Amino acid sequence: MNKYIKLVLAAILIGLGIYMMFFTREIGWGIVVFLLSAFPIFLFFKNELILISFWFFRKQNIEKAGGWLNKITNYKTQLHKTQYGYFHYLQGLTFAQDSPQKVEPYMKKALEYGLNMKQDRAMATLNLAANAISKGRRQEGTKLLEEAKKLDSAGMMTEQIKQMKDQLKMPSMQKHMHNPTMRHRGKF
Repeated sequence: MNKYIKLVLAAILIGLGIYMMFFTREIGWGIVVFLLSAFPIFLFFKNELILISFWFFRKQNIEKAGGWLNKITNYKTQLHKTQYGYFHYLQGLTFAQDSPQKVEPYMKKALEYGLNMKQDRAMATLNLAANAISKGRRQEGTKLLEEAKKLDSAGMMTEQIKQMKDQLKMPSMQKHMHNPTMRHRGKF
């Protein structure tokens, strides 16, 4: 649903509530209808599809969360500007299970648009660090890990950050270093 239709619906409910309270003397029903207008206003700022997908992420049902996110066809017309970052963040989390290579652009966009909570920013930077380390960009990965550690004020991701730092401490295997017969190839 377009985000502006919700505002029109809220305006209609407010007008109907005022009409019922003052012109028809149905004060009780007028107050109820007037209070119901808060619901579309709330859904203007917090999209219902994003809320439902957050619910399924909390329940660890990533397939259903991705299904609800796919119902958002054009995020710029359906979401408020404050929700753009969370849309990309949730899209990145749905792709994290299947194909980690697709996560990086979504997390970059999520951080670019902005995430409200520090934990969400920490998770996004941790995903970017994991992607950078897997692609061999160790300096960028360490910088992003330090940034994620600063953002993780509650300490929820300390174990993952520690595992990634341990992974960085391992010597990087250069090409054919793991196979001793391949080291001298071409010298004979």
